[in-house]
Amino acid sequence: MNNLADLLDEAEAAPVDGWDFAWFDGRATEERPPWGYARLLGERLRTAAAALDVQTGGGEVFREALSSAGTAAACPSAVAATESWPPNAALARAALAPFGAQVELVADDAPLPFADGAFDLVSSRHPTVVGWPEIGRVLAPGGTYLAQHVGVGTAARVTDFMMGPQPVGDGRSVTRARAGAAAAGLEVVDVREATLRLEFLDVAAVAVYLRKVIWIVPGFTIAGYRRRLEEMHELIGREGSFTATTTRYLIECRKPHGVDGR
Repeated sequence: MNNLADLLDEAEAAPVDGWDFAWFDGRATEERPPWGYARLLGERLRTAAAALDVQTGGGEVFREALSSAGTAAACPSAVAATESWPPNAALARAALAPFGAQVELVADDAPLPFADGAFDLVSSRHPTVVGWPEIGRVLAPGGTYLAQHVGVGTAARVTDFMMGPQPVGDGRSVTRARAGAAAAGLEVVDVREATLRLEFLDVAAVAVYLRKVIWIVPGFTIAGYRRRLEEMHELIGREGSFTATTTRYLIECRKPHGVDGR
């Protein structure tokens, strides 16, 4: 087992911008949902005229979906994305440039800087905030919202280990999502849920995960949680890994046409 100080130094130095998780190879694993979100999004993109990806991170997943759509002619003629963190927005601009994407720096809870009904496809993977009224506003009648959301209780065992037992709210529940979609005038046409295994093989992976996925332990720093990380290091030494679960759900919504046929 590697020295704790060396592992934590390595974790402190690891990059945490973007949503590329290649750094975790051989150090942590997270089971993927069975529906294949990027593939599904790629299928929708083939028939979309104008597409928006909300809270795109570094654009990695949206780029994968656009690439899977096939030739440039098969991609939407108008492509846009939003991201709230400037380093990620810069990555997204570079990643999505081949598709002519407009990438806007927008706070997660701010209005979207696009016209009403501008997009026939809106997508998002793991949004921190789901702005249902804005999604409904920028969708054209007949348009689709396709997203993979983080569900209730994700990595709760990690949170509880670091912070002590925490209440689990329903803010990320499917029930709340259905209500938000309905209030925005959207019809939910598909929901699929999955509980997935998350495993860490060393404490550096835990620390980088918490630096990167900032809502699991709000305000996390390696210095501030060093004692708990030391205890995690000892546990992994005894048991070989630290396991938890994540929850994900796929949600697809449609904006109905109005009575006037629009």
